[in-house]
Amino acid sequence: MASPYVTFDREEWKRLRASTPLTITDTELACLQGLNETLSMAEVTDIYLPLSRLLNLHVGATQELYQATNTFLGNQTAKVPFIIGIAGSVAVGKSTTARILQTLLSRWPNHPKVDLVTTDGFLFPNRILEERGLLKRKGFPESYDTRRLIQFLAGVKSGLPEVVAPVYSHLAYDILPNEVQVVRQPDVLIVEGLNVLQIPVDENQRQVSEVFVSDFFDFSIYVDADEENIMTWYVERFKLLRKTAFSNPASYFHRYAGLSDEEATEVATGIWNEINGVNLCKNILPTRGRARLILEKGANHYVQSVKLRKL
Repeated sequence: MASPYVTFDREEWKRLRASTPLTITDTELACLQGLNETLSMAEVTDIYLPLSRLLNLHVGATQELYQATNTFLGNQTAKVPFIIGIAGSVAVGKSTTARILQTLLSRWPNHPKVDLVTTDGFLFPNRILEERGLLKRKGFPESYDTRRLIQFLAGVKSGLPEVVAPVYSHLAYDILPNEVQVVRQPDVLIVEGLNVLQIPVDENQRQVSEVFVSDFFDFSIYVDADEENIMTWYVERFKLLRKTAFSNPASYFHRYAGLSDEEATEVATGIWNEINGVNLCKNILPTRGRARLILEKGANHYVQSVKLRKL
């Protein structure tokens, strides 16, 4: 069957690293990986270094195109950031992918300033979700203030000196009303979230904008894995959170801190089956084919193959 993608197995992909230097340490990697992810340095050298090389080539080509356009127009318009979107399910490891790429890309000399924004900050506050009966649908397309996210990205791509994004607290499980993240014309902006490749809709499933979030991306990545593996990772992470974030009395989920292993497995599996699994199958997975590149993970969280869209 014909495919718009070229598929590389792990061995084929790692050879594309060429002579790209390793610019990340074991200590840094330990800080970048997720709670229940134990990525080795081999994962960085085999998967993420070739990917950072590819992205560096794209950024460089875009910068050259910018210079050529300015020469053609005879003026000097403001250079705008190269934007990378990273999508995927809850618990699939997209946040780790985003952090590793941010670190690696910032070590390339032609784009040292790399910012990372998560779309969690563009969720509606809990009070609004409660008013609309959407609190149990947090993470679904209608739970996001997509208009605000699009306005933010439009500001970034317009070359504004400063653009602000709201900040979300996983501890409070809500937007922090008095905090913002300020983005000041980075060379590269990584935008990570469940919804970055989706069509913007409201609580009635009506399309709210003719402009999509992905319209602002120069490159997009989908982090993929079998649903059974993702659910296992979600349950494992939930159980680990009992002794970390959930143990904090200020945590929204503090009530789960005292659950036994059996109880935690039952609760996490229920949440997956009722919310996250439904959201994955209905809203997230259907956007996979819109990505420029797909990272396909195996059961051990390691990438087994890479799909790159043909030009």
